[in-house]
Amino acid sequence: MKVKWRESIGDVPALMATIMADLENEIEDIERSQAQGKSVWPEITYEQIHRQTVPESITALIKKRGCAVIRGHFSPEQAQQWDEALVEYVDRNDFDNQYRGPGDDFFGTLSASRPEIFPIYWSSSQMEARQSHRMHEVQHFLNGFWKVESEGRRWFDPTVSYIYPDRVRRRPPGTTSNGLGPHTDSGALERWLLPAYQQVFRHILAGQYELYDPWDAAYRPDVNEYEGGTTKCSAFRTFQGWTALCDIKHDQGVLFTIPLPAAMAYLLVRPLLEDVAEDELCGVSPRRVLPVDEKWHSLLLRAKALIPDLTAGDSVWWHCDLIHGVAPVKNQQGWGNVMYIPAAPGCEKNRRYAQQCAENFKKGRSPDDFPEEHYEANWQGRFQWEELSEFGKEGFGEV
Repeated sequence: MKVKWRESIGDVPALMATIMADLENEIEDIERSQAQGKSVWPEITYEQIHRQTVPESITALIKKRGCAVIRGHFSPEQAQQWDEALVEYVDRNDFDNQYRGPGDDFFGTLSASRPEIFPIYWSSSQMEARQSHRMHEVQHFLNGFWKVESEGRRWFDPTVSYIYPDRVRRRPPGTTSNGLGPHTDSGALERWLLPAYQQVFRHILAGQYELYDPWDAAYRPDVNEYEGGTTKCSAFRTFQGWTALCDIKHDQGVLFTIPLPAAMAYLLVRPLLEDVAEDELCGVSPRRVLPVDEKWHSLLLRAKALIPDLTAGDSVWWHCDLIHGVAPVKNQQGWGNVMYIPAAPGCEKNRRYAQQCAENFKKGRSPDDFPEEHYEANWQGRFQWEELSEFGKEGFGEV
């Protein structure tokens, strides 16, 4: 594969020099802002989205950075209500005595009896947030950053939002956590090997970095990933995201990104240079996330950017290719509770998976992308099909 890519690119060192020069400009801009004590995360309000009054300067910055904070996505009162309802849901169903340990070790666990990432999917809190009109509006807005039509095809419908059920995080005060190292999701080895991914990154493969657009959706809904491991995602997510269920301070072990959407070009070309062994891809291994570290990617890590302080009900979003992680924390002050809800737009790939999730939802089973734990199968108070709104049914692929 590396021989083939080098032949296709031609002058690999020259391509890498071009990529690095472009990214260096962005990195220096990020470093200057952070040196001045500024957050580099673009911020807008839900009301601006709702009233279609988001300033053009901010939309340009979101596209440049690949991430955003949505202030007031939900009211603090609503977020607190959902948080309390989640606690009642797990306590009512004796989760502590049912919990059998982590089904996977992707996010790590705490030393407490409860996990940090709760493997539950079908609580009223999660389903109410997923099917809400406010969530749909934000997802539609974010989908609009993508180039939907290219290569003679329309790749997805930005007005449609399919449900991609994920878990919740409840991290209590006093927590000490090593965090989560910088990485990208949705495939690692696949990005070099699978034909659809090679089409996604076709311009890089041809040595034409100037034509590469990380916001071009071409071929992304065609991608499949290897079975097994901790990295499989059966949906195309334009943005990953989560919604804060409590106030969260920026220095308490929070999410960070490397806000460079085009950094994927660096990650893909770096293993082709002569200082990397022929059987190595800079730390990539089968069925694991794509790692980013000081040995191979020190340039990119200079741009590490923590989220700002959040209020309950705010949400944060990041481009599906964006490098991200979770900062470590010692003796965390306050809670760190979030619901993971991404943006999965209208395409056949997402519709099929949403319909599979609908069957799991009806039975209280874990979604197919996650470990087969199925805690909620017989739980009381689980959200029911009859409670779905119009958006909820559409989100599961029901017409």
